Amino acid sequence: MHFSTPNQHFIHKKAHFKTKAIELDKTTGNTLSSNFPTLIATGTIMLRKTLLVLAIASALAACSKDKAAEKADASSSASSSASASAVAGKGGANDKKDKAPVKLVIAPEDVMTVQSNAMASGPVVTGSIQPERKADLRAEVSAVVLQVLKENGDVVKRGDILVKLDETSIRDNLNSAEDAARNAALALDQSDRALQRLKTLRASGMTSLQALDDAEVRRNSAQSELSAAKARAVTARQQLQRTVVRAPFDGVVSERKVSAGDTAAIGKELVKVIDPTSMRFAGRVSTDKIAMVKVGQPVGFRINGYAGQEFRGKVTRVDPAANDVTRQVEVLVAFADSKQPSVSGLYAEGNIEAATVSALMLPEAAVVKSGDKAYAWKVAGKTLSKVDLQIGKRDQRTGNYEVRSGLAAGDVVMRSPSSSFKDGQNIELAAAKVAVADATPAQGK
Repeated sequence: MHFSTPNQHFIHKKAHFKTKAIELDKTTGNTLSSNFPTLIATGTIMLRKTLLVLAIASALAACSKDKAAEKADASSSASSSASASAVAGKGGANDKKDKAPVKLVIAPEDVMTVQSNAMASGPVVTGSIQPERKADLRAEVSAVVLQVLKENGDVVKRGDILVKLDETSIRDNLNSAEDAARNAALALDQSDRALQRLKTLRASGMTSLQALDDAEVRRNSAQSELSAAKARAVTARQQLQRTVVRAPFDGVVSERKVSAGDTAAIGKELVKVIDPTSMRFAGRVSTDKIAMVKVGQPVGFRINGYAGQEFRGKVTRVDPAANDVTRQVEVLVAFADSKQPSVSGLYAEGNIEAATVSALMLPEAAVVKSGDKAYAWKVAGKTLSKVDLQIGKRDQRTGNYEVRSGLAAGDVVMRSPSSSFKDGQNIELAAAKVAVADATPAQGK
């Protein structure tokens, strides 16, 4: 017999077992008295069959429950999948909505038109800032340093004492020279008087001509001794003055070379003084470009330590000979105004504006640099585009960059780009938006 469901099969088995149990009960009731041992054995066997049937029924019931649970799980899974698909569809729609490009409203003053402008061109000049007036003060006498009165950076006036040297031995020499000069003066006076007496005696014939000549020789010798003694005294006095080292002009002490107690031999450097108001750019130009350089040409340059500042000057001198080692020619550039550094030795680099050429120029603020690359944000219709640039030299006068490729004359770019710009972003000019807003009320009227 075929059953469509496990439940129908279970009900049939249950009815069958019930019928068998009734038949067994009738049979056992009739034969209980006569066949008691057999009944016991038969009952045991039937009990085992009953237990087996109950176990099978339990297994069938469990199978039915498992299948029902599987159907419920399948139904639940289908519902969950449908819900997830619905949520995913909504989330995808939201993501698409979030990723939709945002329209950027820009004002006319935020953009600029790329144009060709004049750019200064010329050879590169490199060098350092050096004072025109500087003094390396050295020892003119051999003596011990007694005192150093000024330190590095101290402002000095002309005649201020910078270093004092020991004057003991030099003063002794001066005293000796002065004593010798006094003795020589006395000897000259005596020899002069003796010569005058002999001249008087010679006139009266009371002395010989030889005696007169000898007196005159002694007188001349005394005169020579006096002159030599006076010269030695003057030298000693000058040496004494040189034990005090003074500032030769108004300026600043740039470097102190000695300390108290040092022995200063003749020629030893003691201190350096510079005039900070006389700074100039001492640069060098390659020999293959020197033909372009002329006195009076303007120069734009930057100085290390003065970031963001542009300095202007003009060529004041071009050396007639190149350096034997570097094969470069030294060029001196004077500052065009009083805006100049007060520190010497700073590295500087710039360009001599020997010629002017026409080129596409872009302000520094409009150029975005990322490593070795540069780009700009170009306005093309109603779209913002990121354009790669190849930039050239920077004009020292204006600070603009030469654009060699990436843009053309007449292109419109953002004047000061923002880091939030997106390539392909939609834009709208504020002026157009205002014009539309003004036209709407007019139509209502």
